[in-house]
Amino acid sequence: MADLKFPADLKYTKTDEWIKVEGSEATIGITDYAQNALSDLVFVELPEVGDSLQRDASFGTVESVKAASDLHTPIAGSVSAVNKDLLDTPEKINSDPYGAAWLIKIKPDDLSQLNDLMDVSAYKAYCDERG
Repeated sequence: MADLKFPADLKYTKTDEWIKVEGSEATIGITDYAQNALSDLVFVELPEVGDSLQRDASFGTVESVKAASDLHTPIAGSVSAVNKDLLDTPEKINSDPYGAAWLIKIKPDDLSQLNDLMDVSAYKAYCDERG
């Protein structure tokens, strides 16, 4: 697990999503740990712009040659952008999960929900526990 990246400026969920808030918008993706565990991603399903998402609710799916996994919303909000490039090239998530392969952007409903998420040290410890 030494090769995995854990950016310090993000918040993390127990379902392996990350979120970064910039101004009035939050970007959401899956972590390096998640893409590594799933292996080669072959399909991604994402919501539509304008969809309203509840915290912890499923907003889509990623599928690999090994398994399918639901995506969960770290905090509630409405979808303001969807990374449509991933629909044709889901494998980008394997190579750049924190950059070009962000999944969605939302307009958060309540930024205080971020307080319930893990910081980088807590998420690293959580990943270490799972091996």
